[in-house]
Amino acid sequence: EKEFKNIEITNLREFIEKKLEVMLKENSTRTDFAQKLQEIINRYNAGGTATENYFDELVKYAEGLKEEDERFAKEGLSKDELELYDVLKKDKMTKTEEIKVKNAARDLLQRLIKGRPKVLIQDWFKDGQSQVRVKLAIEEVLDKDLPETYEKDLFKEKSNKLYDLVYEYASKGQKWAA
Repeated sequence: EKEFKNIEITNLREFIEKKLEVMLKENSTRTDFAQKLQEIINRYNAGGTATENYFDELVKYAEGLKEEDERFAKEGLSKDELELYDVLKKDKMTKTEEIKVKNAARDLLQRLIKGRPKVLIQDWFKDGQSQVRVKLAIEEVLDKDLPETYEKDLFKEKSNKLYDLVYEYASKGQKWAA
């Protein structure tokens, strides 16, 4: 029976790792899920968890992963909007702030993809002036949409993180930023 349980564990772990890889590509803010999985694996490998407990932990982890994978729908956002929202959100937001931040995520994605003047032109990340245009487009949307409670430093931090994310996707030819 133990051998059967080990096969189940191996299959479950492989499934989880593949699913997590896809989810990290969809949303770069999910690194805490990767860390949590690594902690579970490390505990088991160090002998700190019995096989039965390890399997149960993996099942529970997989359930949390499934919940996270479906969170975009619960939040009323697309998967891409959710990633931007996750970058923009801050601790302890009011309901009103939450709505404004969701709108900022939606508006920002629309501005970058469909807005005029077009800012995500081919190879924009290689040209200084084009980079400035993208940065300004991000700041304009955030300035219009984010709640007043986002003071200057937080605004700059969120704006820079979003720019870095868009830049990274564009430079790798990934997602909507390519």
